[in-house]
Amino acid sequence: MQSEPRRQPANLALIGFMGTGKTSVGRLLAEQLHFQFLDTDEMIQSRTGRTIADIFAQEGETTFRQLEHQVLQDLATRKKTVISTGGGLPTNAENLAALKAFALVVCLWASPEKIWERVKNQSHRPLLQTGDPQKKIREMLELRAPFYRQADVLVNTDARSPRAVAQQVALQFKLATRAKP
Repeated sequence: MQSEPRRQPANLALIGFMGTGKTSVGRLLAEQLHFQFLDTDEMIQSRTGRTIADIFAQEGETTFRQLEHQVLQDLATRKKTVISTGGGLPTNAENLAALKAFALVVCLWASPEKIWERVKNQSHRPLLQTGDPQKKIREMLELRAPFYRQADVLVNTDARSPRAVAQQVALQFKLATRAKP
């Protein structure tokens, strides 16, 4: 079995389903590591002057995914940045490969029940505007799981505070960046 060449990530990217803690953990991580924090969804909203829900409603998911890819290309030259991504971003193989080229990719994971508990009162989730959002969460998690599993590190956030998760991810990042080739 041939091993992959050792990467030296200069950034940390958080992937995972909505409600797994990417934004809250990401902000804490940036503070702990003295990195900048960027959220790809916030970057898209800032660039377009529109909400994610509006982009989905007016132009569809395909256009939104193209905007995500453009943002990733712009982030490729950054250093010392914690990047929180949209939940569907890693379902595009090019996006996942791009992230891995410049960041340690950490997937935050949670059960469908915990995700629903965290997002049920949020109206800005366009993919959950359905009659049975819990069923939609389970279906989408099942579809995205193979992509999420390609992360460098997987961390379950079900029973842990954002601070505890951030501490574990910071440790994983330090181990990854100190490892000898």
